[in-house]
Amino acid sequence: MKIKSAEFIMSNTQPEKCPQTNLPEYAFIGRSNVGKSSLINMLTGKSNLAMTSATPGKTLLINHFLINEAWYLVDLPGYGYAQRGKKMVGKIKEIIESYILRRIQMTCLFVLIDSRLTPQKNDLQFIEWLGENGIPFAIIFTKTDKQSKTRTDVNIKNFISVLKEQWEELPPYFASSSLKKTGKEEILDYIESINSSIAGNNGK
Repeated sequence: MKIKSAEFIMSNTQPEKCPQTNLPEYAFIGRSNVGKSSLINMLTGKSNLAMTSATPGKTLLINHFLINEAWYLVDLPGYGYAQRGKKMVGKIKEIIESYILRRIQMTCLFVLIDSRLTPQKNDLQFIEWLGENGIPFAIIFTKTDKQSKTRTDVNIKNFISVLKEQWEELPPYFASSSLKKTGKEEILDYIESINSSIAGNNGK
């Protein structure tokens, strides 16, 4: 898939206020500072589409971007930022869960995992929650350029091994680097394949 246009549409905190269309939505979420904004900018080829910041946890809203006038890329708040107060953590949890559970246009949720780390408890708990609620998702391992390929491969293998302990069927997963543009083609092709499947089903 080639992205020809990427346009910011709106930000809000409630699914009911999201764009009133039937276009498929692909949402991106992950722990704070996982490289989500950089990944979105890399995928769309727009360096400032999603604002990047040295401060973790800056995204506090549901952000919609219209891609190729055909589907939405949705930037969700990050989870697991310990320096936030309990009230703010609860509010962000409510925003995330209400969108994921109630937004019928959400076609696939991309869960971003930092490839440099060993399996993190809050990532695993979040993925388990997705499974319990039957949410379609895929995993993107980020920041693969920050270490050797060998270390990246070992960390990804370890994470997948942990998932296999509870999952009979593993979700699709991708390795990415925003700096080197690794994974861009594979992720966009995956989105395109789902869009094509939806169009085919609608045509029946």
